[in-house]
Amino acid sequence: MADRRWVDVGAASDLRDRPVRRVEAEGLALALSWADGIFAAVDATCAHKGRPLDQGTLADGCLVCPWHQWKYDRVTGRVSGRPAAVAAYEVEVRDGRVRVDVASPRGETVVETTKHALERDIVRQAGPLRVVGISTTVMNRDTPRYSTSERLLGVALDHASSALGAETRLLKLNDLKFRNCEGYYSKSAQSCTWPCTITHADPTDEMHVVEKSEDLREGARQLVTRAVGLAGLLLGQGAGVESTPRGGRKASPLRMA
Repeated sequence: MADRRWVDVGAASDLRDRPVRRVEAEGLALALSWADGIFAAVDATCAHKGRPLDQGTLADGCLVCPWHQWKYDRVTGRVSGRPAAVAAYEVEVRDGRVRVDVASPRGETVVETTKHALERDIVRQAGPLRVVGISTTVMNRDTPRYSTSERLLGVALDHASSALGAETRLLKLNDLKFRNCEGYYSKSAQSCTWPCTITHADPTDEMHVVEKSEDLREGARQLVTRAVGLAGLLLGQGAGVESTPRGGRKASPLRMA
């Protein structure tokens, strides 16, 4: 066994007042936790996106990352069900002082390299035009009412199939079971990540049905690109803009040849 190197990180009486905190020991940033009468220490950097585990919370013996809710065993540093972990360190209390052995980490930081199925490269497969219609109508599943918007969406898909020979699919969000967003976006990216953090963490979440619709992302990107291009063309020509009584601007009817 390698020689131990115990580093004093503070008085036990002071460190018991918070379940999770950041401590430093010879240049190491550690997430020190206190629960059930036991101190534990792991590397303070999440193996997922490098976020601060010392700002996390404790739940069922796990240290939960505050950014994407990855759960690490607070003693071993391992992530249940994932090939990922952070290094864990021996901790002892001696003479009222908390000490961490920085010379003998248990395990090491392991970053998960396996891609989620939704992170595949988007490749347009051979075949007809594919059109996905997504109905956002929400109503009582047991006693649904007639939805005019959903009916119009169906008409549009029927037209795409009959007139354009497209392969169509109707997705009804009301029929799927998925959690609300609840703000699970990436703080580092200041936006949602792909795949959705909830989908990544919860295999039972059915939002993946929408997310994995073939070519949906690429189709949406092309649609937005074309829309932006068209808007730029129209604005560049000064078409379709007129003043409002309150001093604003609005689009006036356009006549398309």
